[in-house]
Amino acid sequence: MVGLLNLCSLVLGLVAWILPVVNLMRYKKHDQRMKWAVLSILSISACTLSLCFQIFYTKHLVEREDWSALMDTAGTMAFVAAVLIIVTIILNAITLIVYRIRTGNKDVPG
Repeated sequence: MVGLLNLCSLVLGLVAWILPVVNLMRYKKHDQRMKWAVLSILSISACTLSLCFQIFYTKHLVEREDWSALMDTAGTMAFVAAVLIIVTIILNAITLIVYRIRTGNKDVPG
């Protein structure tokens, strides 16, 4: 059951990156106004849930007092979490920029 935390975290991290890419591939359609915002919110939510599952997994290791596993994975987990957040923010920022250019709206994204 605990192994599912890592699997779900990986899947949600991929979803967080795939949704902005799908948004960018579909940006030429004219009725994307609400879909753009929904996909961006879902992307950021998937990123957040992915990190939450990693926190739950770390909590599980602490409860088991598996200090060697924590020491082995803590550095990598922190690095991967930072990469996930940075890439998700960049992809969603690119989507926002493309959306603003397409609509000609420089002030309000929605």
